[in-house]
Amino acid sequence: MYLTPKSGLFLGGSCITAIAAVGSVFELSYGQPNFGFQTTAIILVISVPVTILLFVAAVKDARANIK
Repeated sequence: MYLTPKSGLFLGGSCITAIAAVGSVFELSYGQPNFGFQTTAIILVISVPVTILLFVAAVKDARANIK
């Protein structure tokens, strides 16, 4: 198994930020976001690259620990 605690944390963080991104898209498409348009847009803009970075970090860590 290639999952290390560190790569597991990265992958878990990636899942959480991906959920935040999807939720933000739905909130913005609805037209009346709960946190306001600007705050929801900021969450979306931040969460997409963070999701990608955390996923890549998880894959790199798992590959580095292949035995």
